[in-house]
Amino acid sequence: MMVYLWITARTGRWEAVFMTLCLIKLNSVAGQALYSVPEEQAEGSFVGNIARDLGLDAARLISGKARIVTKGSRQYVDINRDKGTLVIKERIDREELCGKTTPCSFSFELILENPIQLYRVTVEVIDINDNYPSFPKDEIYIKIVESVIAGTRFSLESAYDPDVGTNDIQKYMLKPSDNFKLEIHSQSHGGNVVEIVLQSPLDREKEETHNLVLIASDGGEPHRSGTVRIHITVLDANDNAPVCSQTVYKAEVKENSPTGTVVTTVSATDADSGIYGEVTYSIANVARDAKNTFEVNVKTGEINVTGNLDFEKSKTFQLNVKASDHGGYSDTCNVIVQIIDENDNVPTIQLMSFSNSISEDSPPGTTIAVINVDDEDSDGNGVVKCSINSDIPFKIESSLTGYYTIVTEDYLDRESIPEYNITITVSDQGSPPLTSSKNINVKVSDVNDSPPRFDKSEYSKTVPENNSPGFSVFTLSASDADWGQNARVSYFLEEKEINGATLSSFVTFNSENGVIHAVRSFDYEQIKSFDFNVTARDAGSPPLSSVATVKILIQDQNDNPPQVLYPVQTGGSVVAEMVPRSADVGYLVTKVVAVDVDSGQNAWLSYKLQKATDRALFEVGLQNGEIRTIRQVTDKDAVKQRLTVIVEDNGQPSRSATVIVNVVVADSFPEVLSEFTDFTQDKEYNDKLTFYLVLALAVVSFLFITCLVVIVSVKIYRWRQSRILYHSNLPVIPYYPPRYSDTLGTGTLQHVYNYEVCRTTDSRKSDCKLGRAGSQNVLIMDPSSTGTMQRIQNEKSILDEPHSPLEVRCNVQSIYF
Repeated sequence: MMVYLWITARTGRWEAVFMTLCLIKLNSVAGQALYSVPEEQAEGSFVGNIARDLGLDAARLISGKARIVTKGSRQYVDINRDKGTLVIKERIDREELCGKTTPCSFSFELILENPIQLYRVTVEVIDINDNYPSFPKDEIYIKIVESVIAGTRFSLESAYDPDVGTNDIQKYMLKPSDNFKLEIHSQSHGGNVVEIVLQSPLDREKEETHNLVLIASDGGEPHRSGTVRIHITVLDANDNAPVCSQTVYKAEVKENSPTGTVVTTVSATDADSGIYGEVTYSIANVARDAKNTFEVNVKTGEINVTGNLDFEKSKTFQLNVKASDHGGYSDTCNVIVQIIDENDNVPTIQLMSFSNSISEDSPPGTTIAVINVDDEDSDGNGVVKCSINSDIPFKIESSLTGYYTIVTEDYLDRESIPEYNITITVSDQGSPPLTSSKNINVKVSDVNDSPPRFDKSEYSKTVPENNSPGFSVFTLSASDADWGQNARVSYFLEEKEINGATLSSFVTFNSENGVIHAVRSFDYEQIKSFDFNVTARDAGSPPLSSVATVKILIQDQNDNPPQVLYPVQTGGSVVAEMVPRSADVGYLVTKVVAVDVDSGQNAWLSYKLQKATDRALFEVGLQNGEIRTIRQVTDKDAVKQRLTVIVEDNGQPSRSATVIVNVVVADSFPEVLSEFTDFTQDKEYNDKLTFYLVLALAVVSFLFITCLVVIVSVKIYRWRQSRILYHSNLPVIPYYPPRYSDTLGTGTLQHVYNYEVCRTTDSRKSDCKLGRAGSQNVLIMDPSSTGTMQRIQNEKSILDEPHSPLEVRCNVQSIYF
């Protein structure tokens, strides 16, 4: 896109119109703009509307934090973001900035951020006539021999004006011009040679001295001028002038050559002899920087280096070496010195824009830095190559000449690498090449892209029952690879129902440290295990979470004693097992059936005979609780036998229960009745004795009431225990059908009692087996009646349906009284 900018500058009495053609190459990355401004403008002076010329608006300059970046230490122009204009920041002296170089300009970069845009702006400084022409000396002394013929030329030092163009020296005037005239000669490499030409012969006898005034005027507005006085002394005749051996001398010298380095040697000859034939050399009519850089040997004409040679400041020097004799004649030898570039400037790196933090979800191609590289050397010495280290996911791209952008090459992951050190290296193509580097650190900012993670997806913890409320069950922990708030993990329970109760009534959870506490005391007999889900959620936005399952296993404790199911211990009826006197060794008298609601070894039961009327007659199976005869029953054995059996579990410590078994040794029913009468009489006697004893104690002490309460409580307890045994929901449900059958086929009393009992699979058993009920007789004796009632119930059933794994039938002999 071609843009034409016209800027009119006006200062004081001068006015000039400058037209500048500026080619601006605008694209998505960068552009260029060119402005012109006169030197010496006041601070705040208008330079140009940069927003309009670049197709931007003022709002973009503000949002993009527009700023100016310069290479040097001085910034002549500033930007007004609100108006979108460029203004003068400090006074510009064109002569200080560029010297005699034309056109004179300086450049800077305009940078916008979000997104990053880069524009190059060049400002041309227009010269104004603010300097006077000046001569190296205020007065010039010339000696001329009177014999010099008309037309002889005499070289003078020209005036110097720092301004350029029309503001530079335009003309010279010589006053008076009676004997001399002024001639100006332009040199091919710039500058003028000022000479005065003798128009008429001099006569020392008539006029020994001549005083002239040389005026140098520039073409600026207003005109400025400088003068030098010329004092001419007329000498006696010198017939020959020195002549340079070469009109133009050309020499080359490397920059940074040390002081005293010989550049070249000029020579001139004079045909005269004696003092008029001696030639001396001097440098005249040259720029000040050249005069301060070189010197010539007055006698030999050898030109040496006296100052610092810098190719980047001046590439060539033009010296005018004046060869003079002592008679006033002279000749000028033109010497052109070419400076040879050396690779003496290290490439520089300037960070134009830089973002020291980048989000880990930034897409590839995101710009993190804009850099400018420069080398003041020329040709191959000034060609630079820029690169970055290759072990990082970034690459470097070139936008404008000398400008590079560093962009991301792939997606970043803060959890893998939280920061990168980028080394920018630039090298030139000199011999040997010079390099420089710059390190920048880029931190990767976190994005919540990693959910919390548990070590396992399922945890299991065993807790003993009967724990105290508030017991610390388990500590759950999840880790999050993110950082800061994104890595702050909180824990939450997913509410659910367990056996009709809420999870919060079982456990509570600390959301900060993941500690699980028990709310209640667990009972293995009520619940053996339960599980729930725990959610770990971070504090990111949006938050991420993960779930783990926690299973709590209740460990059984031996907290329940064994419960005797048979024989039933009741307070109303007396239960006795009948054993015929003809019973052989190993005869099954009855079986003590007990259960333990605990599990495992806590429910393993063992049976022991604690007391017996005749220990030599009966024994109890350790594992099955069967009471059997251990010898043959004889007539001498007592009819009434009382056995005390203790049932113990295998827990630590063990728990036990005691049951009393009454056994009647008889062969006929009348014999049983007589023994039954003894049982009841003994019981009635004991009851009366107890009554009288309680009555006596109640009279003498308040213990009557206490004993009465104890007796009532015991009665109620026994009644409730009996009801519990028949109606409890325990895993073992006993069932006792009052059936009797004669399995032996002898005797008048059918004394076999059949019953069904359900036992857990944990119960130790050895002799229980499935059975089939046959025709049975049941005998119930009521001790409160005077007669005997016999009810014979014939019953025949065939068990066609299969029994459950927990059902067993065992045959024992029993009689209810």
